[in-house]
Amino acid sequence: MTTLFIADLHLSPGRPEVTEAFIAFLQQRAAGAGALYILGDLFEAWIGDDDPSALASRVTAALRELTEAGTQLAFQHGNRDFLVGKRFAEATGATLLGDEAVVQLDGRPVLLMHGDSLCLDDVAYQRFRRKVRNPAIKWLLAHLPLSKRLQIAARWRAGSKAANRNKPESIMDVTPQEVVRLMDRYRVQTLIHGHTHRPATHRVKLSAGAGERWVLGDWGPEAWAIVASQGKLDLQHWPIHS
Repeated sequence: MTTLFIADLHLSPGRPEVTEAFIAFLQQRAAGAGALYILGDLFEAWIGDDDPSALASRVTAALRELTEAGTQLAFQHGNRDFLVGKRFAEATGATLLGDEAVVQLDGRPVLLMHGDSLCLDDVAYQRFRRKVRNPAIKWLLAHLPLSKRLQIAARWRAGSKAANRNKPESIMDVTPQEVVRLMDRYRVQTLIHGHTHRPATHRVKLSAGAGERWVLGDWGPEAWAIVASQGKLDLQHWPIHS
């Protein structure tokens, strides 16, 4: 059966057209698929599984409808929604994946990642990532009042946008040596990730031969997905209408 991969939708109340495109994707393209893998940053910000927003409720209900119809759902944390937890998984029927997950596609192992941990040249971001992914910090964030979490999320988003404006494009892409290290470590010839917003396919020279790195695009003017069927991968995109 068909397996689908998406990432970096950055759903938010300010971009209703992307939310509508995602709901349509679930009802039309994902319906009947064997599995859907969401590789992080489904949301622009996720303040906790107790998020009472209309957006969170609608997306949760749509994902539950998909899984109840028989499509397996797996979710991998991104840098924007790393606080997604067990309550969200139970509400949607999703399986939560680790930061590095190997799945079988037609008998071959494939490494799945969000992709932010591959960008080692962005030293400031990696320092921030280690801090907020610390289990103690995550526990503390999850137990802050909702209003405080909203303030923190807004401050982080603003800070991230400001920092990225001043960073060279090169350091916000993956570090090739880290790609090779992880693909060799997991003994895979295929890596799928998002995060960089640079959809493409790349050849990778591995210790055991040639490999491939497939990069998902972010949803904005266009929607992006990788479709796996009968042993082949296909990077697809289609317009999102406002």
